[in-house]
Amino acid sequence: MNPIAIQAEGIGKRYRIGAERRSQHLREVLSGALGNPFKRNRHQAAESDATVLWALRNVSFEMTQGEVVGFVGRNGAGKSTLLKILARITEPTEGQATIHGRVGSLLEVGTGFHNDLSGRENVLLNGAILGMKRAEIRRKFDEIVAFAEVERFIDTPVKHYSSGMYMRLAFAVAAHMDPEILLVDEALAVGDAAFQAKCIAKMEDVARSGRTVVFVTHNMASIRSMCDRVIWLDGGTIEATGEPDEVIAGYLQTSYTTWQDQRWDDPDEAPGNDQVRIHAARVRPEDGTSEDQITISTPIEVEIEYWNRDDGAYLGLSIQLVNENDVVVFDARPVLERDWNGRPFPAGLFRDVCRIPAGLLNDGRHRVEVSFHHYRTHLIHREDDLLIFDVEDDIAQRGEWWGKWHGAIRPNLPWRTELVMPDGESSFVATAGSDFHRLS
Repeated sequence: MNPIAIQAEGIGKRYRIGAERRSQHLREVLSGALGNPFKRNRHQAAESDATVLWALRNVSFEMTQGEVVGFVGRNGAGKSTLLKILARITEPTEGQATIHGRVGSLLEVGTGFHNDLSGRENVLLNGAILGMKRAEIRRKFDEIVAFAEVERFIDTPVKHYSSGMYMRLAFAVAAHMDPEILLVDEALAVGDAAFQAKCIAKMEDVARSGRTVVFVTHNMASIRSMCDRVIWLDGGTIEATGEPDEVIAGYLQTSYTTWQDQRWDDPDEAPGNDQVRIHAARVRPEDGTSEDQITISTPIEVEIEYWNRDDGAYLGLSIQLVNENDVVVFDARPVLERDWNGRPFPAGLFRDVCRIPAGLLNDGRHRVEVSFHHYRTHLIHREDDLLIFDVEDDIAQRGEWWGKWHGAIRPNLPWRTELVMPDGESSFVATAGSDFHRLS
């Protein structure tokens, strides 16, 4: 078995919520204590009565040398706090973390850069802050600059850089360290799509080189690709640890199933009004249940059940799908439905099912908003955030690209590549107003 690289024992981190305590002079402390030694002063009482938040509680784990471990969990689960403790940025309130080896961290890229210094000077300064020796920085200088793609501007003050140039250079410095242990916190979402690909490739090289890596990200595809083991944090404690696919599946199902299936059995308490009430709503894989995982390769069904309480109403139903950036992905209406579209609805319980084909949605969080309207005229009722679900990535669909796929949709379109003319053969050019002419 490989030697231990990181050993965390009962780590806890407590924060106090509320107004910061006013500092006291020494004479105030002494006079208060001498005046009534058996009474706590108001500052002590205020601190003990303040609301306490435990960002981490009783977190214990071990990592061996060369192991790549990913941490998953909702925002506020304690992932970044744990990395800051491991990086010695903050001290734990209780417990301890023992680190065996030189640590490099990609937590807050760009920390230590000075706007008035040139790119060259910042590389030297930031490398020293991160623990690199002068000879090491000079040896890797050209490689760092080439990786960041800022060769022409390396002697320009970084205050004149674009935000992308600034972050690329900062990431390049941190990524070219040679630590035994590397801590990574969402640092791969840097720059444009092409540069993100370079960042991912660099991190994969680090993982394959036998170094120990602690990796925190919300990108489940990256976790599955790079990690040997996954630890799931929930509310500051460890919920599960194990194989990536098993832990990720449990995390996703537990976190989001309640938003993928909703039901109201009493029409008088259900969302809606005296014309229409929602009975149930669910989103699920076409051949599965609302508890099953949804990926970009999964055909999906959005199912809405509702009571029509207005006999003879001309109802129209529309579904708006909105992504995590508040972009409307589409607005779907049953225009091709032939049984009820354009006909009066009798009073009763109806079910509408909208099928979303595989290979259309991008990965990320989506929410479903539903609108009922009188046919071609006015809105009857609108229900926002009726369903919330995540679409996960599919490793088989990514190829060699592990960054964020841009766009509200990610369609799997028909594609064809052809060799038009091999090298060495005659070529053709077209001139305006003439036929093709051969060039020998």
